[in-house]
Amino acid sequence: MPERRDASASRRGAWDDSEDEVAEQAFKRLSREEAEALRAREPSVSPWRVIALQAVVGVVVALIGRLLTGRSEVAWSLLYGAATVVVPGALMARGMTSRLSSVNAGASAVSFMLWEFVKIGVSVAMLAVAGRIVQPLVWPALLLGLVVGIKVYWVALLWRRRPG
Repeated sequence: MPERRDASASRRGAWDDSEDEVAEQAFKRLSREEAEALRAREPSVSPWRVIALQAVVGVVVALIGRLLTGRSEVAWSLLYGAATVVVPGALMARGMTSRLSSVNAGASAVSFMLWEFVKIGVSVAMLAVAGRIVQPLVWPALLLGLVVGIKVYWVALLWRRRPG
């Protein structure tokens, strides 16, 4: 009579430590030269560069909106929509690049969460008061400016792929 294998024993085999050993062997600590080469291949993008590009794109979109419609309220609404991305983004970039945010990994994580909440709060507040600031407000134009400003983040990914 063949031996019956315990079903729990076969399940335990799936949790074998050999997978952990393979993962440990696959991890390799980089030397200083290897880390510098990696940084050269995968350069980081300054958040200030992204913020500046968002501001420039916002102004260009507002000018195009003015030229296409002939209405200044469309241009101001587009510009304000872009500002609801640029201003909170600049606040977050300022907070994240401060010395306190880079003390250690734990402080960086907490700082990131804090500044992300500030960024969201300022964006929501700016949208809430938009009707009082931009008179008359054109909501579709404001939302278009907001979306275009947010999409500039994709350009940062393209920059990151370009060396130098």
